[in-house]
Amino acid sequence: MRLTLTLLLVFAATQAFANNYTQGRQITEMPDVLSFKERVEPLNTMVVDRLDNLLPKLMDEADLDMWLVINREYGEDRLFYTLVPQPTFAARRTTILVFARQADGSVERFSVSRYAIGDVYATVWDGGTKEQQWQRLAEVIAERDPKRIGINISKDWALADGLSVGLHNQLLKYLPEKYQQRLVSAQDLVVRWLETRSEMELNVYPQVVTIARRVIAEAFSNKVITPGVTTTQDIAWYLRERFEELQVRPWFQPYVNIQRQGDKTTKDDVFMGVYGRTVLPGDIIHTDVGICYLNMCTDTQEMAYVLKMDETDAPQGLKDAMAVGNQWQDILTGNFVTGHTGNEILANTIKDSESQGIISSTYTHPLGFVGHASGPTIGMWDNQGPTPIQGDWPLYPNTGYAIEGNISTQLPEWDNQWIQIKLEQSAVFDGETVWYLAGRQTQWHLIR
Repeated sequence: MRLTLTLLLVFAATQAFANNYTQGRQITEMPDVLSFKERVEPLNTMVVDRLDNLLPKLMDEADLDMWLVINREYGEDRLFYTLVPQPTFAARRTTILVFARQADGSVERFSVSRYAIGDVYATVWDGGTKEQQWQRLAEVIAERDPKRIGINISKDWALADGLSVGLHNQLLKYLPEKYQQRLVSAQDLVVRWLETRSEMELNVYPQVVTIARRVIAEAFSNKVITPGVTTTQDIAWYLRERFEELQVRPWFQPYVNIQRQGDKTTKDDVFMGVYGRTVLPGDIIHTDVGICYLNMCTDTQEMAYVLKMDETDAPQGLKDAMAVGNQWQDILTGNFVTGHTGNEILANTIKDSESQGIISSTYTHPLGFVGHASGPTIGMWDNQGPTPIQGDWPLYPNTGYAIEGNISTQLPEWDNQWIQIKLEQSAVFDGETVWYLAGRQTQWHLIR
């Protein structure tokens, strides 16, 4: 595949970031963020690469001969945007994507729609009435005579349930009984498509995560925070507006909270109306942020300490607590084994943490095209036992995760008050090892 200079520069720059993190060096500069125009080429190259090289393997794995992704304008299957080139803002009228497995293992792709979709999907329909469109779809299905036809319906996986009832009824109305009997859920294919990262995507992902971490570093500094003046809401809105300024999309409103000596509880997040809580010297600050850029999403939680007048560093107890948090992360990622389910990884993590005297809670989830992506659930904040269905999904190579959870410990400098170290970093599992895409927090952000 020929790569243009723009794309080569993107991959070269992001590979440099990846190499630095792999070697343990911290990156302090903010990566350049591509303009919307500049993003089109790398995004489309990655989409076509996935369609050409990943989809055939996954359709074979799911034993599907054909896959239908049927969309109505402004009511699109969420999956639609992972399959089409940019700039695509919506399906045009009714847009039907068809993927048909060939004898040589390749996948034929086309659209049964009024319009072609860029250079990626030619249309096999000359136009006409809505009824003629569905009739044409029935014709192309009969011409290829697939034995198993996947459609996006699922009881258990939201992102695999994108086919609306109305469109499903239309499909059944025009499809001969013979082929209606061959319709099956494409949920396994959808989950694998959404969770699997290509080599090209893995080269770019470190840059996306770096942007998120660098903005957190800005927010957790005196550039943003003046103790006694700044509130948690001020910090949260700085994060939101900074991401918007960079033109990378947050997928949820950034969240900031405080743990303070003397608080009755540090287990519950504290909200103080629309104004937030004012940051004071001696506070522990925590944030949770997530962005999406170049079709890949992040989820990051980091922590800061506000120095008192007589302090030049975080108390030793906080340093020790952070080390315990990192130890819990190592236990969790050490239990990532290809083929093990999310529930198995959770159970082993809890067992190993308890054996090392760590009080922890694990609620790690997949990352990818969306923040809470499809794949194995590894615990939930409100359920530290098995999660049916999603927790039973096995771990596959080249999949991304938010390594998320917390540890609870007593802080000597606060008269042994209980605190939580809440950490979350974006990572990828390559089949053998978990790699943090842009490093992880091992030291406290310090605010003077």
